[in-house]
Amino acid sequence: MSLREQLCEYGRRAVELGLVIGTSGNLSVREGDLVAVTPSGAALDRLTPEMCPVVDVEGYLVEGDLQPSSETPMHLAVYATTDAKAIVHTHSVFGTIVATTMTELPPVHYNALLLGGVVKVAEYATYGTPELAANVQAAMEGKKAALMANHGGVTVGATLEEAFEATRLLEWLCEVYVRGLSVGKPAVLTNEQLNAVIERALNPPTFPRRL
Repeated sequence: MSLREQLCEYGRRAVELGLVIGTSGNLSVREGDLVAVTPSGAALDRLTPEMCPVVDVEGYLVEGDLQPSSETPMHLAVYATTDAKAIVHTHSVFGTIVATTMTELPPVHYNALLLGGVVKVAEYATYGTPELAANVQAAMEGKKAALMANHGGVTVGATLEEAFEATRLLEWLCEVYVRGLSVGKPAVLTNEQLNAVIERALNPPTFPRRL
């Protein structure tokens, strides 16, 4: 499957799962010095491969008739400072709720470790600006995900599938936290507890085979 075909497939999935509405959200996937990205102002569930422009890592349009997403500078900034090969940005409901009310999403479940632990909320800046790109770049340092204040969320991966699954996990963690607040104060896992999870993952139990 080509890079552009991947954008179409995961764009449709993002809409089907309610992670974006209208023309919000954008995805990109990198190969070498080229980045295929969703176009500006297009609904992600109506994309065709030829609609998706290709830019180089400096932001110059290489292929395509449509303009790249306005968030392309943010994508390129993240690529410049990480080993990510794919990025997913959504305006999911629970992620945006957390992004409008908090400065970080605490680890209320050990699966937060898959995103790097605490998820930081990047400071607010107007969409598509160098300021927002820099803020997200800083919040993503050492992480697989970040939230964007009063905006949405962004995740990275070695593949578009991996970045998309990180988006699903981010939204699930945000939903658990938000719904937990309706019952009481969600318990936050300590560093000691998180380290124990890491140790357990590195040394899984073995079970003897019955003879």
